[in-house]
Amino acid sequence: MLRNDLNGKVVLIAGGAKNLGGLLSRNFAAKGAKVAIHYNSDSTKSDAEKTLADITNAGGEAFLFQADLIDVKNITKLFDATIEKFGGIDIAINTVGKVLKKPFADTSEEEYDSMSDINSKVAYFFIQEAGKKLNNNGKINTIVTSLLAAFTGYYSTYAGAKAPVEHFTRAASKEFGSRGISVTAVAPGPMDTPFFYGQESDDAVAYHKQASDLGGLTDIKDIAPLVEFLVTDGWWVTGQTIFANGGYTTR
Repeated sequence: MLRNDLNGKVVLIAGGAKNLGGLLSRNFAAKGAKVAIHYNSDSTKSDAEKTLADITNAGGEAFLFQADLIDVKNITKLFDATIEKFGGIDIAINTVGKVLKKPFADTSEEEYDSMSDINSKVAYFFIQEAGKKLNNNGKINTIVTSLLAAFTGYYSTYAGAKAPVEHFTRAASKEFGSRGISVTAVAPGPMDTPFFYGQESDDAVAYHKQASDLGGLTDIKDIAPLVEFLVTDGWWVTGQTIFANGGYTTR
């Protein structure tokens, strides 16, 4: 079997209902994978149902799982439900994140805790559970942010809470590699989705659009193939964070 043959593979996607996660759910299903689509709350339910309908109407196989992953027990339940439904898991992808653009001096303890929980804690225990539950030769991928390589203000809690995921990725790749499991992270530039626009003024949007060498914001259609590559043919890349942003920033 070719490494990029997804037919019959089981893919679990946290935040798989919309934006990049929704595109990944559809793409994997179109290539023959069975997909577990996680979504967080009732506000995303219609997006999740639309993604599921798109997959099933095209002859694919998927199911929905709603949960707040800040409660670590729900991460375990998500993995267990997927195994119960499909018999195992081959690929686990975490697209979950929350952005906050705010001056350092104005950030509250509650905001810090929320950003840390969603961007760091969830990522840690998602990778942990994947390491426990994935089939041998499985693949783990987390979406982070190109702001990890930026020298900027106002995103202290967003970039700061995503930063530990780079080390989680390195540590997990060392610990899970003996089972053939690769662990990667992808750091997109600012993506042209509602996730981005909610925090930005018109002037800031204009700046981000011109900041990339190739012009414009990051398109989710340019990120999805990279994620798909890393969890198939690109499995030999492990412990790495890949910056994909059209020249927006790099180390």
